[in-house]
Amino acid sequence: MITATKAFGALSQETRLKVFRLLVRRGAEGMAAGEIARLLDIPHNTLSTHLAVLTAAGMVSSQRDGRSIIYSIDLTGIRGLLAFLMEDCCQGRPELCAPVLDTLLSGDAPEPSHETRLADH
Repeated sequence: MITATKAFGALSQETRLKVFRLLVRRGAEGMAAGEIARLLDIPHNTLSTHLAVLTAAGMVSSQRDGRSIIYSIDLTGIRGLLAFLMEDCCQGRPELCAPVLDTLLSGDAPEPSHETRLADH
């Protein structure tokens, strides 16, 4: 419960949600903090704070690459959050939700709607 609350708290702020969604789109490759700041037009010091919150919540991880720090989504943290959300699914029969999770985690999820894409901007 505490871990899920931290994750939701981290994702409940608009800038952090934009950063998270950008990193989701980028995939395992991740991106350098400077590139994130440039693409989302966020001051570096502000972005640093947001990335720290996302990292502490288990939604983002980082690794050093030379002089850069590369940020990417933390699949373990995301899977944990999804598992928490689905553990009481379907009146105690989580296997009924398995196809939904399999689709989401496999990358075969349907494209977001036009309205969802517009909300990103």
